[in-house]
Amino acid sequence: MNSDFAPLKDVRVVEMSHMIMGPSCGMFLSFLGAEVIKVEPPEGDKTRQLSGMGRGFFPTFNRGKKSVQLDLKTTAGIEALNRLLATADVFVENFRDTSLANMGLDPGSLREKYPRLIVASCKGFLHGPYENRTAMDEVVQMMTGMAHMTGPSGRPLRIGSSANDIMGGLFGALSVLGALLERDKTDAGHSIRIGLFENCLLLVAQHMVQFDIEGTEAPPMPERVFSWPVYDIFKTREERQIFVGSVTEGQWDKLCTILQLDKLLNDPGLRSRQDQIAARSRTIPIFEKAIAQRSFDELLPRFEADGIPFSPISRPVEMYDDPHVNREGGLFVSNLPEGGSFRAPGLPMEVDGLPVCGNIPDLPGIGEDTAEILNSLGLTEAEVAAAAGLKEE
Repeated sequence: MNSDFAPLKDVRVVEMSHMIMGPSCGMFLSFLGAEVIKVEPPEGDKTRQLSGMGRGFFPTFNRGKKSVQLDLKTTAGIEALNRLLATADVFVENFRDTSLANMGLDPGSLREKYPRLIVASCKGFLHGPYENRTAMDEVVQMMTGMAHMTGPSGRPLRIGSSANDIMGGLFGALSVLGALLERDKTDAGHSIRIGLFENCLLLVAQHMVQFDIEGTEAPPMPERVFSWPVYDIFKTREERQIFVGSVTEGQWDKLCTILQLDKLLNDPGLRSRQDQIAARSRTIPIFEKAIAQRSFDELLPRFEADGIPFSPISRPVEMYDDPHVNREGGLFVSNLPEGGSFRAPGLPMEVDGLPVCGNIPDLPGIGEDTAEILNSLGLTEAEVAAAAGLKEE
């Protein structure tokens, strides 16, 4: 683990967000070495209490942060937050514009008070007709056509991950990095707004552009017109599903050789990629039969050695048994505040051959750093208690 690569080591981030988009932005900055202080209400971020498919939200996207408990319904809580923001380089939030304005925490007010502060607002939409709408990952997937493209015709389907929220957080972190570089030149902060809808719009842009150039609307992915000779899911001898691709003439030749399909390999009508694509209705059943006669363990080393794109059809839980995922640095172990631990991947990059983790990726307890951080700002014990909403005994 490359803990020496921490380019944001001297950057203080105050994060006031929940669910995924804002917290993932803060987590990305933490992995790059920033001190990320999560501001939580006295009862804690409600995301902590989610169950079912939401159980992994808080632990996954709040690793490596500190937690300060503030009751922002009180004057003491607001005053403490402002004292904290006066020491911050970045403020990450994902609350409604009106809620922030009512607390005097809208970007305009904050920039006036703290000219060097970078305010990163993770919102549903950028400014425009929809800016006040409520958005969620599911909402923007339906709005942009992502769900239409994912499921078969008439059956829109969201993708199997909170991809837009996570990617929105990544764009937030990217914007913060750019604003920090710009501040080094100008000594001035910036107000950044990241839109969940616009994030998803970028993901479907390729389909929009196809129509704009050709006048042809792309069908949903399950019904797409294939651009490759082989790009399909097959079953091996033991009924194990496997994806296999062939996207070049060279891969076609190698795949035919591995599967001993000399008839296809030597067919003069199948020499170009376009010929191979046009013949899919004839050739795919032949590939299906050949793969069904072989075991997965037999095919894997041959496909890997010859550079054939392939993959087993896996479930997320199977990643805990994957040898590549389990390489050194493939998973980080994080400690839970209530005891126990969990394993999760970090940033999908290496620096100087090592995975990046600028802070210990443990999960904070609710407000566990409140006293230390607020005392460092000059608050007395009584002021800390009032700001945190602690009842006098």
